[in-house]
Amino acid sequence: MLVCSLRELRLAHWKAATAVAALHIVLACTTVPPRAERTRELRGVWVATVNNLDWPSRRDLTPDEQRRELTAMFDRFAALGLNAVFLQVRPAADAIYPSALEPWSEFLSGEKGRDPGYDPLAFAITEAHARGLELHAWFNPFRARHSSQTSPMPDGALTYGDLGWFDPGDEDVRRKTIAVVVDVVKRYDVDGVHLDDYFYPYPVGATDFPDDQSWSRYRGDLTRAEWRRDNVNRFVRDLHHAVKAARPGVEVGISPFGIWRPGHPSQIRGFDAYEGIYADSRLWLQRGWVDYLAPQLYWPIDKREQSFPVLLRWWIAQDRHRRGIVPGISIARVATGRANSIPPEEIARQLALVRHQRGAIGFILFSARTLMENRGGVADVVAESLR
Repeated sequence: MLVCSLRELRLAHWKAATAVAALHIVLACTTVPPRAERTRELRGVWVATVNNLDWPSRRDLTPDEQRRELTAMFDRFAALGLNAVFLQVRPAADAIYPSALEPWSEFLSGEKGRDPGYDPLAFAITEAHARGLELHAWFNPFRARHSSQTSPMPDGALTYGDLGWFDPGDEDVRRKTIAVVVDVVKRYDVDGVHLDDYFYPYPVGATDFPDDQSWSRYRGDLTRAEWRRDNVNRFVRDLHHAVKAARPGVEVGISPFGIWRPGHPSQIRGFDAYEGIYADSRLWLQRGWVDYLAPQLYWPIDKREQSFPVLLRWWIAQDRHRRGIVPGISIARVATGRANSIPPEEIARQLALVRHQRGAIGFILFSARTLMENRGGVADVVAESLR
């Protein structure tokens, strides 16, 4: 199916006076590949390894202790009625599996590059599948160093705030990230690959991202903001194509910030991911460069300017090729005692809305630790909602 109308093609042809404009015709008017229909609702949970948020719980656990923690999680997920795990395998230009492309993650052992003595990803896949759980490999595409890490900054990384970041404007960086993902797809029986919301980093005050070097090499007619979005668009497009070329049955999904742009729909206010992190997530959905989109709808139902159901319906309306919307739901905000804390009943209401909303094909919960703690009884609420 062609995305562009005849009018759009004629307009693009009229604008195609430069090589850059011609490239944008290719980006805008590609054939949308078919997406295999899901045979079951996607009931997912994110398992974050960055900063030992979910697993492993500490960096000094033995391999046996790490394996026991992970199998306890998987047992819990299956008992609750979930059916998919999104395991973070590349938290910061590192790996929780043996890789010739990147070093072992320090979140496994406390030391970057240290072999933990087993293959955590292979183990996770085997144990997940044994329990009827899908295993989706979750990658952070451009983060080079997290603020909690003690290892030095990788060569070629830029410092921005307290993070290390690889420049999405560098074509070699984009190619390297795609190679890392495809390597996993070829070597492991993963059900999908998954990206989070970090492309360009979230702004740090008024400080701009330090990509002067790659920007200075650009010779086209885009503004700097347009060029940054184009870098991300190219990456998302090329990643989807590369994964499908390697293994067509592997799903490619992205979990962007839940608001595309303020004012879409009209009552919505908040951070502008299109301008702030140069993420045109609606475009990726409408070009068919994802097999599903999982916008992070981390707000309550009754919060008018970031309303969960209003945003959910808006995203579904953008999904004109029916790729599938899988909202991210923040159970981490249940019973925290902070200003943005929510009661567990809010999660029950959100799950009910998703499961009765045509065009929503599931949900992903953030994140595993909250389920394991059953904070505020939220795990019990999830189990009851899925009965």
